[in-house]
Amino acid sequence: MKKAQYKTRQLLEIEEFLKENVNKHLTVNDIVLFFKNKGKNIGKATIYRHLERMVGDGIVHKYVLETGDSACFEYMEDEDVHPVCFHCKCEKCGKLIHLKCTELSLIGEHLRDEHGFAIDHARTVFYGTCNECRE
Repeated sequence: MKKAQYKTRQLLEIEEFLKENVNKHLTVNDIVLFFKNKGKNIGKATIYRHLERMVGDGIVHKYVLETGDSACFEYMEDEDVHPVCFHCKCEKCGKLIHLKCTELSLIGEHLRDEHGFAIDHARTVFYGTCNECRE
């Protein structure tokens, strides 16, 4: 039997912040900075603990794209809206762009059906240059 869990004030505040930034990638440092600017001191360990709990509950996805990179967390408003996602990473500024593209999901289907290989969509990264850096 699963232990009953209650929602602390800090957990509710973190969850609300993530909901306000739905489908955006946020690092723990982004969250710490947000609350610090609001005059609320929520420690990194507390934020990590609550994020891992939300990941376990399936309401937040965790992305670690490269070894040494900070993990990104994303609140998932409705998983059925975009169950397949890819990422683009700008090699100049480091920006991470979350792609919800049904056309790209065809690549995954092709690799599975024709080559017997199932890719991890959430960890699939295309490297290049974003619009802002190209201008």
